[in-house]
Amino acid sequence: MKTLYLVRHAKSSRDDPSLPDRERPLNDRGRQDAPAMGKRLSKRGVKPDLLVSSPALRALTTAQLIANEIGYQRKDIIVDERLYASSPDDLLTVICAIGDQAVRVVLFGHNPEFTDLAHRLSSEVIDMPTCAVAEFLFDAKVWADVGKVGPAKVKLDAPKK
Repeated sequence: MKTLYLVRHAKSSRDDPSLPDRERPLNDRGRQDAPAMGKRLSKRGVKPDLLVSSPALRALTTAQLIANEIGYQRKDIIVDERLYASSPDDLLTVICAIGDQAVRVVLFGHNPEFTDLAHRLSSEVIDMPTCAVAEFLFDAKVWADVGKVGPAKVKLDAPKK
């Protein structure tokens, strides 16, 4: 079994229009929502083997805040350029290339790609609001099967749920 978590970054600030998109920080709500979602994951006993984040500040900060709550070392978060300004196909390529020793993997990134990929994996997921966590449990031994087989179980959580 493989479990994939797709996490859309928490609410970001657009207060400084001079900032490049990659450098946009989280706003106050985002800085509250990310640890709250991390606490929910922790209460459910989520212990990922791997956290991978987009290099954008808002996604990486979301990953770090959630990592703090689930006991994952911030220094072990992998930053992958392919999670920024990508496509669902690019994201699937990243997922399929994950080492098979990892059983539970969390990706942190952006919309519309994350919602599009989540919907492709399961029609149950229609939208991923900011800081939403889509969880997919696959009856698969290798990550390369993700996208070829449908998930056995799907769960979507979001801060306002």
